[in-house]
Amino acid sequence: MGSFKKYLPIALLLGFLLFGLDAFMQSKPSHKNARVYKTVQKYSPYYLDKRFGGLQIMHKSDPEFKEKPNNMTLFKEFERLEKEWAKKHMKRNKNTVIINDENGTKIAEFSLQNKEELDFVKNYYGL
Repeated sequence: MGSFKKYLPIALLLGFLLFGLDAFMQSKPSHKNARVYKTVQKYSPYYLDKRFGGLQIMHKSDPEFKEKPNNMTLFKEFERLEKEWAKKHMKRNKNTVIINDENGTKIAEFSLQNKEELDFVKNYYGL
């Protein structure tokens, strides 16, 4: 029993460290291709707003839309909203991505330059 008491603080420390590391890994945002993501972000209606109380998800044209997920799920929820928007407003035609507005009118178009960008658009936006 004496040897168990000696290792208990170390075991607790390692346990909490592993739980913390797991929570950190789950809350990390997905990898994004910088060029494609910045281009699409100009037209996406969602953005992260930094407030004194933390981050919240806002909508550019709807001031009533405010989502305040906890820190663990913030980036996952933001990605879910972006993907939902992309399914309705983005289309891919070979190596070209077309972005439409709410009425279905084309507002932007850009070409994908390499396989990495094509894979990102397929995996992240589902196009």
